[in-house]
Amino acid sequence: MGENTRHEYDDMMGPPWMGLVYLVFLFLPLMFWSGSPVRPWAVSAVAALVFLPMYFAFFRWRGLRQRALIPAVAALGLAVITVNPGGNTFVIYAFAMAGTVLPLRHALLAAGAMLVLTAALFFSTLPLPFAVGYVAMVTVIGGLVLGGVVLARARARRNAELRLTQDEVGRLAALAERERIGRDLHDLLGHTLSLVAIKSELAGRLVDADPQAAKRQIGEVENVARQALAQVREAVVGIRATGLQAELAATRLALLSAEVHLDQRRAPVALPPALESVLAMTLREATTNVLRHAQASRVDVELLHDAGELRLVISDDGRGGALQPGNGLAGMRERIAGVGGLLDIDSPAGGGTRLQVTLPRRAIEEAAP
Repeated sequence: MGENTRHEYDDMMGPPWMGLVYLVFLFLPLMFWSGSPVRPWAVSAVAALVFLPMYFAFFRWRGLRQRALIPAVAALGLAVITVNPGGNTFVIYAFAMAGTVLPLRHALLAAGAMLVLTAALFFSTLPLPFAVGYVAMVTVIGGLVLGGVVLARARARRNAELRLTQDEVGRLAALAERERIGRDLHDLLGHTLSLVAIKSELAGRLVDADPQAAKRQIGEVENVARQALAQVREAVVGIRATGLQAELAATRLALLSAEVHLDQRRAPVALPPALESVLAMTLREATTNVLRHAQASRVDVELLHDAGELRLVISDDGRGGALQPGNGLAGMRERIAGVGGLLDIDSPAGGGTRLQVTLPRRAIEEAAP
């Protein structure tokens, strides 16, 4: 499988040592045998001791050595079944190993072969009713284990793809932002610096012939420089601002990685950069709280524009009561209040969380350029 084998197997059975709890099923049938014969107990105990190094080696080894452990563990289980039907426990371990490291088609073929051999041993060593029961049990439990591990692999692969997608989106966004900054600075400073150079050269020529004219040119250079400084400051504010649409895309990817569904509805409204940045940062903070505290399966984001008033509503179906004063709310309130908006939060315990940002018409008009 590669470097993700251990993590994918952990998704199904937990850390390696936790998986050993299932060894109790190896000895369980022996507890119901009358007379408690010594030989099955001894064979089972020796088999468990043989299995332990193979089990932990499965998490360390890679490639052919790791795959070779699958038939080895299955063979161990088949050998034990001849004296203890609980040996099917090792066969189910082999099912899980096959699902972890083999392609789906090969894992199914391996599981089918192991099941046929296990069924043949049960029918040859046990009375028919017991054999049928054990075969049914191995089929159901082994199928569930195999299916769970395969699903865990698919989930891990999907999460890895989402992380790669997030990284690529971030890289492309950074590249586009650098290009935009370059264009903005070129448009902003190219003409201004050319004008400063021309006027400075002209002032140098006039300083002896017409000192007053030279002084006027120097004054104009100063004015132009101050205007350029103000424009650069405005540009820096715009550069630092995060677009709401970009933040929505980042939110969707972050929630998908956590298997949380996002439903978004956005009114077609042009926002002043200052307000858009505040709403984007609010969405980012709310998303962080959902991922860390809410335990939600669904998030709804709505941007509503009605009668000149703008409302951003973020709600989830989580446990509620998760938004505490230390969860970024203070900074969120300050940013929203700084642009003349209001923040309202409803988060009853067990009833999810609903966060609403309201920007009245006056705040929008004041923020407009």
